[in-house]
Amino acid sequence: MTSLTTPLRLLTSMLAMSLAMVSAWAQESAPVPALTLELNGAQPSDKGCRLTFVVNNNLGADLSKAAFEIALFNEAGVVDRLTVLDFKELPAGKTKVTRFDLAGTECSKVSRVLINSATECTGTGVEPNACMRKLKTDTKTGIAFGV
Repeated sequence: MTSLTTPLRLLTSMLAMSLAMVSAWAQESAPVPALTLELNGAQPSDKGCRLTFVVNNNLGADLSKAAFEIALFNEAGVVDRLTVLDFKELPAGKTKVTRFDLAGTECSKVSRVLINSATECTGTGVEPNACMRKLKTDTKTGIAFGV
């Protein structure tokens, strides 16, 4: 009977380890709620500098309004100006491209864009601080971008 007990214990242990690994994999693959904001482009325009953003709302709820105060830093690393960018509605699970023309700003002189705060973050079931707390940033430009 001992000869059967050892393989059975081994099989039980292997099964328990497999279930633990599957559970850990399932937790890792579940999407983490986030609001992703990517600075996708910065081109000169007739008005100044046109910043293009790609926004993806994966918070799990529609945002009826999302707006951020940003700080623009010049080539010397000094804050040049503060302004608010209004992204308006951001439906859940939707990717949106938005452009903002910053009058009187030369793109070549912008070294960094900092998200200072969320001035608006509203939607049914959305915590007011979710836009900042769950914000993920990225850039496709040579301009530093983040929180």
